Amino acid sequence: MGISLGLVGLGAFGREFADLFMAHPLVDRIALCDRDPQRMRAFAEKPSWQAKFNPRDMYPSLDDICAGDLDALVIITQHWLHAPQAIQAMEAGKHVYSAVPVISIPDADEILEWCDRLVTTVRRTGMHYMYGETTYYRPEAMYCRRRARAGDFGSFVYAEGEYFHDVDAACNLRQVRQHRLASPAGAEWLAVEESYRRRGIKGGPMHYPTHSTGGPIGVMRAHPVKVCAWGYVNRTGDPYFADDAFSNETALFQMSNGATMRICEYREIGHPERETFRIYGTLGSFENNTWTDKYTVTPLTIEEMRDPLPDEVVAAFRAATGRDDFYGGHGGSHAYLVHEFVDAVAHDRTPAINVWEAVRYMAAGAMAHKSALLGGAVLDVPDWGDA
Repeated sequence: MGISLGLVGLGAFGREFADLFMAHPLVDRIALCDRDPQRMRAFAEKPSWQAKFNPRDMYPSLDDICAGDLDALVIITQHWLHAPQAIQAMEAGKHVYSAVPVISIPDADEILEWCDRLVTTVRRTGMHYMYGETTYYRPEAMYCRRRARAGDFGSFVYAEGEYFHDVDAACNLRQVRQHRLASPAGAEWLAVEESYRRRGIKGGPMHYPTHSTGGPIGVMRAHPVKVCAWGYVNRTGDPYFADDAFSNETALFQMSNGATMRICEYREIGHPERETFRIYGTLGSFENNTWTDKYTVTPLTIEEMRDPLPDEVVAAFRAATGRDDFYGGHGGSHAYLVHEFVDAVAHDRTPAINVWEAVRYMAAGAMAHKSALLGGAVLDVPDWGDA
């Protein structure tokens, strides 16, 4: 027997996932939730949706869909809403998939408070929470986890993760911000943002760190213990960075397994977009889609690195998208994220990217920002344990 699932947020990013969630063989019923009725109608009227969708399963608000009888909700809304909306949904008895980040707001201490509240809510309600971190299901990460489980890295020594995304890159962050602020949720956020501004609280790119922290942490199965970090301050007077203490942040972490991890989150850099990681062990290492040991260098293809999906899921996703390459964006991670959440809920198991994993990614960035504000002070990184 399959599950019932509601999609909350059908903006540009939410629309990329909608057909995959609808098509999964373990989803029997699908619902829609968005402030804009036209966004819902675009899917409600698709012939391919009719077998799993009923027009009465269209909801204008999170309150309304939380009051329904669905098993789970997929929350792909604005990033400052993720944590409170996930908590509301779990309190209403729904399992939750949340887009990244956990929450992105200027106050690092408040980010950590939301991390704590999420873990507490999962423990109290017994609901499953899955974090939609795309890096976890990039082919490189899947391959490295297999090699790590086999012991091929030996002991981990050093890891690097980086997210280079200049504001004027192909995915233009200025345009993304303008689009977000043009929405009803964006208008509400402007008032909240002003309250941080009045208090002199400034954020930075480490408050959205999980594309860089997720790879090394997810592969090594270790968490940050201590951090020191430094920031680069924009020198051009660019208004995009007016509310940020730094445009670029670099952090060095001591990990619980004894390794060292370097993380870069850069929004002002003359380089094409790059989201990647490298990991080095005493026996083997991975970098630039290549496995190395002390004697050999082995280049790898995407298919060699990628884990297989179940045949029935592949068939359903191909039919829904009309493409053999159905994997979606962010390194082909979308199909894997959808399958992992649906399968975890259907079989009542803890998702791979669970709440304990998610807060490790986020706490690393929050504490790195705090360190950078203090000029590189060495700070402890909190941890909430394991599932």
